Amino acid sequence: MSLHLPPSARVVLLCGPSGSGKSLVAARSGLPVLRLDDFYKDGDDPTLPLVAGSSDIDWDHPESWDAEIAVEAIARLCATGSTPVPVYDISLSARTGEEPLHIGRTPLFIAEGIFAAEIVERCRERGLLADALCLNRGPMRTFRRRFLRDLKEGRKSVPFLLRRGWRLMRAERTIVARQVSLGAHPCDRDEALGRLRRRPSAGRSSATGPPSAPSLSP
Repeated sequence: MSLHLPPSARVVLLCGPSGSGKSLVAARSGLPVLRLDDFYKDGDDPTLPLVAGSSDIDWDHPESWDAEIAVEAIARLCATGSTPVPVYDISLSARTGEEPLHIGRTPLFIAEGIFAAEIVERCRERGLLADALCLNRGPMRTFRRRFLRDLKEGRKSVPFLLRRGWRLMRAERTIVARQVSLGAHPCDRDEALGRLRRRPSAGRSSATGPPSAPSLSP
């Protein structure tokens, strides 16, 4: 059931390619954080997309993620300051539980994940959006950071990580261009943190959405 209560807080959607540093920026912002990657579908969901010409699940495709439930969680946080969120184990490709997230009376919080740009328009239409940012570090730096992180955390098998990393490195400019076209402002880590510090209070209307972003060619 959709929740349509007047928001007392608003959300900054933080997107970018996998490995671009979203979690680091979110942590350094000092704001409460909703992890959108916890809204992945389970690995046995029949609607999961596959990588073309492969038996690998395409975890970088928006259809591998439950946008509707994510938007409802954001709406609850904006309206009430609290929501249940799934606990997702990436190595198991499964939700393993649920836990409450409380953001208190803060006027602003971050929802970060690789699919955050997919819900920019829905959050804007519901009056929930404060800003939308897309981190862009460059394909080689992102590849290295992503691979080392995923290897350390044991997210998937090494062959899978290499196949995925190579594919994402080649597609990174297109990924960023798509997220920008969906309404996210492209920026590096320092600009993102500066922009977060300059955000007005959530009581101010954001009906027009974030400032227009410069175009980025794929």
